Amino acid sequence: MQDLIKLDLVDLASAVGLMGIAIGLSAWEKLGLELNLALATGRTILQLVVLGYVLDFVFAFDNNPWAVLVMLAVILTISAVGVRNRITQKIPQILPLVWGSIFVSTTLTLIYVNFLIIQRPDRLITEPHRWYEAQYIIPLAGMVLGNAMNAAAIAGERLVSTINASHLEIETHLSLGATPQQAVIQYRKDAIRAGIYPSINQMMIIGMVTLPPIITGQLLSGVNAREAASYQILIMFMIAVTNLLTTVLLTRGLCRVFFNSAAQLIRS
Repeated sequence: MQDLIKLDLVDLASAVGLMGIAIGLSAWEKLGLELNLALATGRTILQLVVLGYVLDFVFAFDNNPWAVLVMLAVILTISAVGVRNRITQKIPQILPLVWGSIFVSTTLTLIYVNFLIIQRPDRLITEPHRWYEAQYIIPLAGMVLGNAMNAAAIAGERLVSTINASHLEIETHLSLGATPQQAVIQYRKDAIRAGIYPSINQMMIIGMVTLPPIITGQLLSGVNAREAASYQILIMFMIAVTNLLTTVLLTRGLCRVFFNSAAQLIRS
């Protein structure tokens, strides 16, 4: 394969021209999206430039474990705040609950992948790696965290809105002797399904409708297509299990928030 064509400032300026076309088209059609598109363009440039410098800084420390962990902690915290902001009802305890759910699910998935796949014992004989190898851990964690954030937001919002709309039904179950967990079990299952279905649907059609982003990026960097597909398979499975575990933990914790110590429903 040919070497990667590197993009310089002239190329990036030409790329910005694409967004100029989009802004012009919005103005032509009187869609009122010009400001949103301009802000999105500016934020994309700023955020990705900052990310590039941050990653260069992390790699410059020769894969220092503390630099990698701080980077992951920042991404995790941003993801948790994003979930909290997308759940309409403001629940005081929700940020640490979301943070903990995503942290546990992502950590377990990364441990599994890092030690059983990336650092497989027979591979270490010729290719020694450290568990905090930034080349692997940061990209994998970033993709998993981003998807876990979306799954948690969907499941959390679904559960909260359903419980708030079903006070009478829940209290009827409680009055008949059901535990709080039994009274909301169906709502919790529905919320988990809502959170995980986008991942399942994506897995069903991946490679058939669009070229997956990981394969696209690796092909542009000169990686063999079969190797790129292998990494995409790994990432899709990581995303699926992390999303499911995140929604299971989050919905379990949210269900407890809606009941007091006397097993009574707390009305919002």
